[in-house]
Amino acid sequence: MDSIGTALVADDDPERLEELAALVTELGFTALKYTDANAAREFLHTRPDLDAILCKMDMEGLSWSSAERTLREMDVQIPVILFSDEAEASRMMRALRVGASDFFVRPVEDVEALRRSLNRCVRQRQVRRELEESRRSLQAANTELTGTIEMLEQDQQAGRQVQLRMLPVSPLVLGDYVFSHTVIPSLYLSGDFTDYFTVGDHFVTFFMADVSGHGSSSAFATVLLKNLFARKRSDFLRRNDDTILSPVALLKRANKEIMDLEVGKFATMVVGVLDMACNSLRYSVAGHLPQPVLVSGDGARYLRGEGSAVGIIDNASYEEHMIDLPDSFMLALFSDGILEILPPKNLIEKEKYFLNVFEQTANSPEEMVTRLGLDQVDTAPDDIAALFISKRG
Repeated sequence: MDSIGTALVADDDPERLEELAALVTELGFTALKYTDANAAREFLHTRPDLDAILCKMDMEGLSWSSAERTLREMDVQIPVILFSDEAEASRMMRALRVGASDFFVRPVEDVEALRRSLNRCVRQRQVRRELEESRRSLQAANTELTGTIEMLEQDQQAGRQVQLRMLPVSPLVLGDYVFSHTVIPSLYLSGDFTDYFTVGDHFVTFFMADVSGHGSSSAFATVLLKNLFARKRSDFLRRNDDTILSPVALLKRANKEIMDLEVGKFATMVVGVLDMACNSLRYSVAGHLPQPVLVSGDGARYLRGEGSAVGIIDNASYEEHMIDLPDSFMLALFSDGILEILPPKNLIEKEKYFLNVFEQTANSPEEMVTRLGLDQVDTAPDDIAALFISKRG
């Protein structure tokens, strides 16, 4: 018959030790016998898997305060059943004070009571072992998770450097026009992106994109958009394809490519084409807030436009607007992360406040960044991107 458990049996009287060990064996347990208290205590260092300790209460050479400290330091928490030749209340109370799980008077007349006590010890130890195993597993999992997080952070930092290198030169000066940008990610990687580049002799195509969500998957979508615009610029130069000069055509291509990506992402966008020869602007808005702000001597105003965000529905339609620009102006595009840090509580009040900031401070993009507090923001609740296009007459 398999052993139910293992018990250390200790008594300084060899005859009584053999009797108790025989009883323990009869109850289905493996008995490990000791007459020396110190040797038994040292044995615990090699066998913390014991299920119970059965010990004479007043065993020679045994200090229960020392034994209890040893068990506590080893953190083995082995249940102890104490035995005494005298049925005194004071002895029972002392046994409880030193942490005994049970107390028996010898000779043991109620063998079934001892069996139940030993079985409780086995269950208690089993629970303890399971908890310890769970603790070790949790600790191992935590160590592995910590390592994974560190690797993820390193990957995110590397991805952040790649994404920064994808951004255009800032500032970019083209005659009287100056292009500059600011991007503040809520994580290492940003779902907000902006780009601008020359097309032909006198055009500049630019866009602001705010991809849904945060982190790596959103950043990958910005890579797709960057690549799309770069391809269309190349097609203009090599194939005489003028898609890069059509904000509506670009939004339709962006809509199809993000739909084909099938990652559950969408993006609000503003796409514009600046004609530096005519000082005019063609632009389209795809569900983007806040809308572009144009600041001139006549004040600040939103450039209105409607259209669905790209990546939501097939065959989405977009409006294209064309305006003549003032001789001196600043055009500002922001992702909606800017709305998160503005003081007003509701969207209408935020838009009014936002426009008022431009009315009061429109001398330069640097002043706008300072006024909006972007130069003081290290991390934001949402990604923030800003694009400024300025012309001084």
